[in-house]
Amino acid sequence: MRSTHSRAAVLAHARGPVTVESLHFGEPAAGEILLRMEACGLCHSDLFVAGLEKLPLAPLTLGHEGIGRVVAVGPGVAGWALGDRAGITFLGTTCGVCEWCAAGRERFCPKQTNFGYTLQGALGDYALAPASALVRVPERLPAAGAAPLCCAGWTAYGALREAALSPGQSVALFGYGGLGHLALQIALHQGLRAAVCDPSEEKLSLARAAGADTGAPRNMDAAIVFTAAPAAIPQAFRALRRNGTLILVGLAVASYELPLVDTVLKGITIRGSYLGSRDDLAAVFALAGQGILRPHVHTHALEEAPALLDLMRRGELSGRAVIAF
Repeated sequence: MRSTHSRAAVLAHARGPVTVESLHFGEPAAGEILLRMEACGLCHSDLFVAGLEKLPLAPLTLGHEGIGRVVAVGPGVAGWALGDRAGITFLGTTCGVCEWCAAGRERFCPKQTNFGYTLQGALGDYALAPASALVRVPERLPAAGAAPLCCAGWTAYGALREAALSPGQSVALFGYGGLGHLALQIALHQGLRAAVCDPSEEKLSLARAAGADTGAPRNMDAAIVFTAAPAAIPQAFRALRRNGTLILVGLAVASYELPLVDTVLKGITIRGSYLGSRDDLAAVFALAGQGILRPHVHTHALEEAPALLDLMRRGELSGRAVIAF
């Protein structure tokens, strides 16, 4: 049996440090594929998982924005061949039969698995994955640019679709990091008037250069909170016009107070948004292929992953940090 040596960014236990460790993979089991990774983005959800009190799987390889090549295929796998390019997203396997799967909303399947959480992730030289959970990635996209699309781009696109806006309407984006900068590009492409809010003056400068209004937003048709900072939610709520829509994306264990009177009397809609549909992901890849969606990435070695996660925790990363293999 072949043994493949790999290095990976590993969380040994809940709330422990992220370290780079050596791993060994055997041959893929039935239904599995072994990928040689090309790139993997770092996501705030990696921080969220690392900060949980309990983990469903430990030790845990983090990462769910992975682009790789098929190097081995397990028994029973059809449709994938050696050398094929595949993407790993946060969404792993789903049951395929529940009402959400049947409606094309697999991301809400109550029996789903998730890479870098209940499945080993993609932040390593190699990754082992269920074939059914992989997505096709266009060959023309550079690996470092395609990696953030597997979560940040997909999530940003899905959140804007949930807002259901028409050209000429307005949206305020709270948080101008990995998701926010992609959401701004998508919003402007859709003909929306976009404002960006972020505590970092450097990020606001980047947003202005990209075409956003960075003044205090008011009377907006929708507000999308990408940051995990709960303090942004009441700010986003206040930015809405009557019948406006508040979309919550950033994950945090903290609670926030709902202004019940204003919610009712102003007819405010509040929705959570998580990833998007499979068609949304295909649309994101298509926008990138057309040069419309351009992730701002900076590439790093795997050994830098722990320090990069610390910078992300402090809100000091602009664009998307991507580990290149």
